[in-house]
Amino acid sequence: MLLHDASEARPDGWLGALRAVLPQADITVWQAGLPSDCEVALVWNPPQQLFDEQPQLRLIFNLGAGVDQLLALRLPPHAKVLRLQDAGMAVQMAEYVCHALIRWYRELDRYGAQQAQGQWLRHPLQPRADFTVGLLGLGVLGQRVARAVQAFEFPLAGWSRTPRQLDGMRCFAGAAGLDAFLATTRMLVCLLPLTPQTRGLLNHERLSRLPRGSYLINIARGALVVEDALRALLDSGHIAGAALDVMAEEPLPAGHWMWTHPRVVLTPHISGMTRRDAAAAQVAQALQAHAAGAPLPGQVDLARGY
Repeated sequence: MLLHDASEARPDGWLGALRAVLPQADITVWQAGLPSDCEVALVWNPPQQLFDEQPQLRLIFNLGAGVDQLLALRLPPHAKVLRLQDAGMAVQMAEYVCHALIRWYRELDRYGAQQAQGQWLRHPLQPRADFTVGLLGLGVLGQRVARAVQAFEFPLAGWSRTPRQLDGMRCFAGAAGLDAFLATTRMLVCLLPLTPQTRGLLNHERLSRLPRGSYLINIARGALVVEDALRALLDSGHIAGAALDVMAEEPLPAGHWMWTHPRVVLTPHISGMTRRDAAAAQVAQALQAHAAGAPLPGQVDLARGY
């Protein structure tokens, strides 16, 4: 088994988690030019060189939910790609969304500004019925976010590529349903994978479909949103606020307008951080399924890109 994680200088954490559930596994940390006969690789943001040197790979585990960067590389032709389906990320994303939701709904920034000015002022609650939370993407992560939002009794809407029916939610589907979904949404949560079809999906025209005074949360991929369009709509007040955990370019360059925009809250891609123990357990489960010839959990459809 080959291991590569570009985000960590030392692989000790991953090695410990994997050996706890796969004690018999022979795990090799990838090094450029190092010969290997491994057929299984666990990777995060790997270089093209890894796959050029390992044409024998048959299973490639992506140590995260999003696979767009991995699928942009030339992979061994017979390899199957698997992604983590949760690994502790879903509940973290639900926390992130609910934090932003309550912050905006209860106008906590407004009260924070009042505190700084020594003002004791109360403001009427916004009608909850007018604060529909719209989930753009209804996969494993989207459904976990939905359950968290439902606990606060906000109206829910959801959009997916193909029709779905989920309890407690008004569901929309396909290109024909996207405009109607956006028009009913007060707080839009982006949960879609990045594919050629979703890149730039939220352009000026589509973001303008949101009611004036709406909010945007992006915890998926930055390139889903056309950032210049978002800036224009934030400047005009059509979009009242944005919580952005992902950007088109990461790390965000110094001097970028998002750093200082008064309506933007930034975080450095931390809304759903992979838990190694949960990820290792998923890898072990998938390897068992592979050995038994059973369907592989989390297998990526290479044609669809997720």
